[in-house]
Amino acid sequence: MRENEKIRRAARVADVPLYRIARELGVSEPTMTRWLRFPLPEDKEAKILGAIERLSQEVNTQCG
Repeated sequence: MRENEKIRRAARVADVPLYRIARELGVSEPTMTRWLRFPLPEDKEAKILGAIERLSQEVNTQCG
């Protein structure tokens, strides 16, 4: 299993690309990609998952 599979899966299911998550967190897409290469501290994982949730709701609001 790849590192941070929970985050990768959440982004894929929510149909939120990594560049949008990075922008929401105020970092570059390459930084976001590097973060996902190694295990993350729980607080950073929670921030990323929160960003995915916010962006997912935004996408759902626009579509429906």
